[in-house]
Amino acid sequence: MNAPSHGPAAPALNFAPALLLRAQTVQVVFFDVDGVMTDGRLYFSESGEALKRFHALDGHGLKLLQRAGITPAVITGRDSAALRLRLQALGVTHARFGTEDKRPAAEALLESLQLDWSQAAAMGDDWPDLPVLRRCALAVAPPGAHAEVLAQAHHITQRPGGQGAVRELCDLLLVAQGHYVKLLQEAAA
Repeated sequence: MNAPSHGPAAPALNFAPALLLRAQTVQVVFFDVDGVMTDGRLYFSESGEALKRFHALDGHGLKLLQRAGITPAVITGRDSAALRLRLQALGVTHARFGTEDKRPAAEALLESLQLDWSQAAAMGDDWPDLPVLRRCALAVAPPGAHAEVLAQAHHITQRPGGQGAVRELCDLLLVAQGHYVKLLQEAAA
């Protein structure tokens, strides 16, 4: 017996038109790590090794961005073997580690990609992210971000950092640029 057909996969997501307009030109997305790609808690082993907890939804979102031709980039104030392994597994090649002054790092990445701020989005949660968030076409924050970051954000995700917030931004960009339905249909085939 054949399984019932529900027709082509239809998206269940809706974003505000003004937000979709902001997201249409984005070609690179700068992500902070702690509080964005993770829940912001810092775990250390007895030997002092930093342990990170990542969400699979976020990882798949980063892969989808790359399939759509949008470059994910990480700029973080910390460095850890766990983070480097996760980014390598996801194919994220643009990353700056141990960078407290994030604006110059973002500018260098923009220059290397031959892009400008109008083609960039950023997701951050604390003061070191503000210089990048303020310059991007689209600034996004998870709901647990500091009040000053929330005040600068064009969009505050429904999901918390480390629990699908990154995926929410990825989905927004994919919808805005017309890639979401095709990727969804491919996945549902």
